[in-house]
Amino acid sequence: MSEPLDVRLAGPEDAPAILAIYNREVTGSTVTFDMVPRTLAEQHEWLAARSGAHAAVVAVEDGRVVGFGSLSPYRDRPAYSTTVEDSVYVDPTCQGRGVGRALLGELVRLATAHGFHAMMARVVDGHEASIALHRACGFELIGVEREVGRKFGRWLDVALMQRLLS
Repeated sequence: MSEPLDVRLAGPEDAPAILAIYNREVTGSTVTFDMVPRTLAEQHEWLAARSGAHAAVVAVEDGRVVGFGSLSPYRDRPAYSTTVEDSVYVDPTCQGRGVGRALLGELVRLATAHGFHAMMARVVDGHEASIALHRACGFELIGVEREVGRKFGRWLDVALMQRLLS
């Protein structure tokens, strides 16, 4: 019998599991526009930068990290400081089981608790599972950025989704 899914703040001990999930997407998909896998040291730096209001969370099932998500500043300029951007990644063996929804729900809760006004998602166009996840969590499609990325020899569009929190 498996234990229930636990979503909690990510810690340094989660870096190897997050790295494995993320690097699989870097090398095998277009869901991230990163093109070079991260090192463990870079993953630790990424985690260290995600504390306080710009948090990272993990989903743990049976003692194993099966997904992670994070809140990041939307843009550098001060007027954007009340807006965050989310990222959610789920181990392929656990997709379609509510892990992404649990992670995104916790990120929405954290963003609201920290007083952010708007939450943005930038999803590679055509990634229907992520678009559906965001819709299910109250996000609306507000536009598409055409051919703004290039990976694996293809031009990629980005769907821009938003949820107002307050």
